[in-house]
Amino acid sequence: MKFRSKIIDVGCLNHFTRVVNTVSKLTKSCVLRLTRDHVYFVLSGKISTGGVSMWCELLQVNFFDEYQMEGVSADANEIFLEVTPENLSRALKTAQNAKSVKMKLTKKNCPCLTLAAELPSLSSVSRVVTHDIPVDVIPRRLWHDFREPQMPDFDVSIYLPPLKTMKSVVDRMKNLSNYLVMEANLKGDMNLKIETDLVSVTTHFKDLGNPPWGDDGSQTVSQSRDDDLMAEVRVDIRKLQQFLTGQQVNPSKAMCNIVHKRILHLIFLHEDVSLQYFIPAVV
Repeated sequence: MKFRSKIIDVGCLNHFTRVVNTVSKLTKSCVLRLTRDHVYFVLSGKISTGGVSMWCELLQVNFFDEYQMEGVSADANEIFLEVTPENLSRALKTAQNAKSVKMKLTKKNCPCLTLAAELPSLSSVSRVVTHDIPVDVIPRRLWHDFREPQMPDFDVSIYLPPLKTMKSVVDRMKNLSNYLVMEANLKGDMNLKIETDLVSVTTHFKDLGNPPWGDDGSQTVSQSRDDDLMAEVRVDIRKLQQFLTGQQVNPSKAMCNIVHKRILHLIFLHEDVSLQYFIPAVV
């Protein structure tokens, strides 16, 4: 089992750093899945017990100038590592002006993801800063727990409003309640609501648009559903705020799917990154 990669392009390094920073804001621990073509950050929470789930997918060729990996075997050419993304984020912060950054899987006192940043130097001798980030190698028998989550059979899919605006609204609502109701319909309308014994507040968004899932055959919303009918989900407002606060991916498309009273499925798409986040409903 081997992994070795190198980033030279500063734009790619900054982009990768933003992705890792986003992941580090969402979870203290996650699984780093390495395949020949992709890099994944996976959080496999149990929706049934109130846990959130995350699936972040990167096309490696758009980030790494060099990328070599050998999985556990020829028929299972993948590597699964449990990692603390905050540790990786801190290491990358020291490499922002680096001439190159190398990452490889090493064996020190324990398995490590070793990051070596070659920093600019006034002399002919280069300076290299090395970080050994402890990881746990996940055995193959547990890999099935970290596969891509299936797209839920949603009732409504809708584009999100500008994320800064949405974050501002959620930040203010958090001071009034621990829970938020998000509702939307197939006419591009979305409402954010909080209701307590003392106050009821609703923010309305109009003409957001609905993603055309049926055009590519990936999924269709029930054709029998009334366009005006709202689907809603009540979620822990802190989990939604954490997602909006932590994101640094700068998505070209941001949307959500609502499974009525069950799941809020948030999707951020960039040309070379996709981030999915599942927040279960609370009663």
